[in-house]
Amino acid sequence: MTKATPFLMFEGKAEEAMALYCETVPESRVLDVTRYGAGEDGKEGTLKLARALIGGVEVRIYNSPVHHAFTFTPSFSFFVDCSSEEELERIVSVLSKDGGFLMPTGNYGFSRRFAWLNDRFSVSWQINLP
Repeated sequence: MTKATPFLMFEGKAEEAMALYCETVPESRVLDVTRYGAGEDGKEGTLKLARALIGGVEVRIYNSPVHHAFTFTPSFSFFVDCSSEEELERIVSVLSKDGGFLMPTGNYGFSRRFAWLNDRFSVSWQINLP
């Protein structure tokens, strides 16, 4: 079966990001982790590649040992529909810490509550209460 999967590439912070997402977004958990071994490009024992469910969506997470001239852009974002205002506020509070808002939490007319932010890893999130 052909399947498209979101792929997030970090430079040293993959495991920290994955843990934050799995702890914060409901229906999230780590599926599997492969670690760098002796003699590989990455630091031995650190996360190399992982699969996680984030809000029920399978995501691949990679820890690149190579520095790149690019990072994440808001052109790609996770869109999370919340089941309550309390859930929205909790998720926004956690993910916005040390990040920045593109649209602060508010009523923008297309939903009851909405926020668009970049987390501390520069991953973009749209958090919505339909």
